[in-house]
Amino acid sequence: MGRLKKKGKAGAAKAYVTRTAAVKKLQCSLADFRRLCILKGIFPREPRNKKKANKGSTAPTSFYYAKDIAYLAHEPILNKLREHKAFAKKISRALGRGEWSTAKHLEDQKPSYRLDHVIKERYPTFVDAVRDIDDALCMVFLFATLPANDRVSPSLVANCSRLAAEWQLYIMHSRSLRKVFLSIKGIYYQAEVMDQSVTWLVPYQFTQNIPTDVDVRVMLTFLELYQTLLGFVFFKLYTDAGLVYPPTIDTSRDDAGAGIGSFTLRVANPAHAIASKSENTAKKASSKEVRQAIKLIVSETSTTEHDTSMATVVDDVQAVEADEEFVPHLSTSEPDAVASLPTLQSLSAIPRSDPSLLFSPYTFFLSREVSRPVFEFLIRSFGGRVGWLPSSGSGSPITESDETITHVITDRPIAMGAGLSQEEKERRRRRRYVQPQWVADCINAGKILVEDLYSQGAMLPPHLSPFDAKPGAYDPTAPLSEEEEEAVAIDDADGGADEEVESRLESGKVLSTNVDSADDLHAAELAAEVAGVDYEELQRDMQKVQKTQRSERKLAGRDDETDMAKMLLSSKKRKLYERMKHSQRKRAAEHDALKEKRRKIEREKHRSGRS
Repeated sequence: MGRLKKKGKAGAAKAYVTRTAAVKKLQCSLADFRRLCILKGIFPREPRNKKKANKGSTAPTSFYYAKDIAYLAHEPILNKLREHKAFAKKISRALGRGEWSTAKHLEDQKPSYRLDHVIKERYPTFVDAVRDIDDALCMVFLFATLPANDRVSPSLVANCSRLAAEWQLYIMHSRSLRKVFLSIKGIYYQAEVMDQSVTWLVPYQFTQNIPTDVDVRVMLTFLELYQTLLGFVFFKLYTDAGLVYPPTIDTSRDDAGAGIGSFTLRVANPAHAIASKSENTAKKASSKEVRQAIKLIVSETSTTEHDTSMATVVDDVQAVEADEEFVPHLSTSEPDAVASLPTLQSLSAIPRSDPSLLFSPYTFFLSREVSRPVFEFLIRSFGGRVGWLPSSGSGSPITESDETITHVITDRPIAMGAGLSQEEKERRRRRRYVQPQWVADCINAGKILVEDLYSQGAMLPPHLSPFDAKPGAYDPTAPLSEEEEEAVAIDDADGGADEEVESRLESGKVLSTNVDSADDLHAAELAAEVAGVDYEELQRDMQKVQKTQRSERKLAGRDDETDMAKMLLSSKKRKLYERMKHSQRKRAAEHDALKEKRRKIEREKHRSGRS
């Protein structure tokens, strides 16, 4: 006979614990429990059967894995939180009694904790940490723009500003920026670091207000973890790039509004690195290091043999390529003509432009209405030189009268009737005045675009997102289909069709929904004659209606088959299928609306070009 199991001692009741039971087991407050879960990456779970997990109760509650709670019970931070709770009681008692010396002594002995071991546990490798810094960067850039108050300390805002500047300095130094998108929420950036795509959002430089309904304590707990994570990541990135971390900051230039220009990158001393390496090699080697050295020698020997064989193969391939190289022969009819034919070797020898040095040949100057921190970061990330007015901040490397300026970034219309001096006219002739969107579009396109489309005061082309869209999303860059092009051409050929007639045709007042019978066709012709519609236009519209009816008949047949298949599904799967179809219909309606809007724009372009 098998062993009897007691109710609530096995299965889901043992694997899950409620939040109340977890707080009681850890002997901490609910706020400390939330803090621990955020720092350790533990989140609520959804059991299959809540009633069994809650030991027969149906009350709504949150569940956690029992193993996760047992894991938290051995966390060193939990002991520090308990010590801090005792410290808060002691210092409040001392302040209440007026014992100021005791309170000062307690404040000096205030317990604190570090999150280094948490970072090492959550991110075993450096690539894992780089892959997970998206949220950390978004949070740091957000708090760097928030005003300091009683909930957000000034030191916290200053530390976030420093971390944001250090990240931007590394991106500019390593030329890692790839995409940028100016959206309504803010500016999206994407960089490629350690073969990982890192995307973060930076708010615009407006006055920010912290909403009262936002729990800032939870955000501050996340920020505490993210600051420690970014400190680890930045130290590793700077060290691998041969730079000293943290970069030095000039406080006077920072107070003058220099921004990232107040930081100075210093190259690490190579002599010190060589000396430290020699000191490490002078130490006595352990048995483990000796075994690793032997394995390394064996692997190098096998690699050398493999490289020798590969070198022979490469020599053979090069010999074959030399035999297949194009040899020019003189033409018998035109002996003076030089024979030239591009080959794979000649094409591979052509130097290719580096997209990370897109703006290196140019020098930019920013007008006062352009956001200097944003476009300074963008232009310097792609090798360009940039200057600005003293009113935008100190530290500009060039002045407005510099002769090397090739582009002026401005975001204001052309002043009508303003008298320009001869010097100003000559300066405008040498420089190109473009709007800020030109910089972002050039970065996303990977090449320098035509400046005429982005000239000062011109109507800008659409600024499209460079990020990969979801499958099935509307693509505004896709060309029109043949049917849509024919419809645009027909509308363009008709030219001045009356808007009232077009609206009646679109609303179906002229043509009935069914033109299969002769009576319906006769009624449609009479309605068109009364409305003043041409007979040829009526015929085209009838063809469209007939085509729509044929497609509806096909869909009706498919709908019958779909209804039969839905009858075989369970209620849960049928509801899921209906939700999926609803979202598909909603997405299709949005696509149709966007396509119709685009067709109207194309028609207006045709008509304006013809006029």
